[in-house]
Amino acid sequence: MKGEKQFSKEESFKSRFYNRREFLHCFVTGSIMTLASLTESNSAIYQSISSLNSQYLEGESPDGAYWEAIRKHFVFDDRLIMMNNGTVGPMPRPVFNTLTQWFRLQMTNPFDVYNFLPAKAEEVRQKLAAFINASPEEVIITHNTTEGINFVANGLDLKAGDEILMSQLEHPGARHPWRLKAKRSGIIIKEVKIPLTPKKAEEIVDAFAAAITPKTRVISVGHTIYITGLITPIKELSALAREKGILILADSAHGLGMLDLDMKKLGVDFFASSPYKWLGAPCGVGLLYIRKEVQDQLWPTIVTSGWDTYPDARRFGTHGQDADALILALGEALDFQRSIGKLRIERRIKVLSAYLRQQLRTIPGVKINTPDDPYLSCGLTAFNLEGVDPAKIVDYLREKYNLVVRTIGDKETGTYAVRVSTPIYISRSDIDRLVEGVRELAKHKS
Repeated sequence: MKGEKQFSKEESFKSRFYNRREFLHCFVTGSIMTLASLTESNSAIYQSISSLNSQYLEGESPDGAYWEAIRKHFVFDDRLIMMNNGTVGPMPRPVFNTLTQWFRLQMTNPFDVYNFLPAKAEEVRQKLAAFINASPEEVIITHNTTEGINFVANGLDLKAGDEILMSQLEHPGARHPWRLKAKRSGIIIKEVKIPLTPKKAEEIVDAFAAAITPKTRVISVGHTIYITGLITPIKELSALAREKGILILADSAHGLGMLDLDMKKLGVDFFASSPYKWLGAPCGVGLLYIRKEVQDQLWPTIVTSGWDTYPDARRFGTHGQDADALILALGEALDFQRSIGKLRIERRIKVLSAYLRQQLRTIPGVKINTPDDPYLSCGLTAFNLEGVDPAKIVDYLREKYNLVVRTIGDKETGTYAVRVSTPIYISRSDIDRLVEGVRELAKHKS
């Protein structure tokens, strides 16, 4: 057109080439600045926690300046008191920073998804293994606990008549993979009745021991029982299973981030967990531990190229493309908890839950389904109030006190109750508000 400069094909190519080169230069520079900003922001938070650690001893006090400072690093609406991270917990700020920055990088340059992010994801897998005192050859990153349990149920060679033992308190995500296996392969699921609120570990171990027969092949049991808050004695059950030549799978959906986990001490064969509950990771990432000595007994459930080249647990994790940002945020969640200390976290959660149960017992008509023994309980507490529907309690606490809890269980099994989580970021005063609300309902119940 008249008045416009005409470009030759060669000039047009050069223009596109230099524009692309300039874009890549700007992008790389921008990416480096973005990640540098992320590092600086998160480093400041970890420095503040390190400073707190040097000032305060690892006491068991549920309140004080230390935990008030830790609470400020969580990202959730201040109008809500989140006491249901047994379903999904809030993310600490460093985790949210990492999640959003890596998603932003992936959005602007998908090339990095297959360039260097896989190597960083592998670093997280190794970090996750160290966090639970396992070998990297024994750990894969899944999407949630249910997926891990399905991998075990589908991957074991079992035949018609083989028996699977599980308690009556198992989560549907742990029960139904075995029900599907029973329909396909003819295995038999035997339900082991354990006390709703046991007073000692032997009550559980003895119940499973009595149910074992020559046909028993697997004990599949909840480690962190979602319905009552019971922490089952996995160490003792693992010793029983090993003695009888039986495999043991632990559904520990709540364990990672709530308990100071050590796979070597637990002695379990398979262990599945969900880091987005108590660890503060985003939804969409899970843990599956497969003890090295039993890996040859398990087939992969989902495979793609390379599955048969791994000599260890990695062959069970070749399920295709993952959201790398989720995995890198999981790594940040591990770093955040390690900066505080796993044992310190477990102690605080247990002190808070013990205080909650102590205060609830002062209310006439309250029945608690969670054991008193700190070895058999931790961050979940289930209770009901005689004459008051648990759903009414949940709604009342949310509407009047901004407390977020949930109902759990069913009437038929006597487990229908209110379930309360006591994570590290709540305080004694938050628990007092909950107890006040329950007390008010107890006064005015019909």
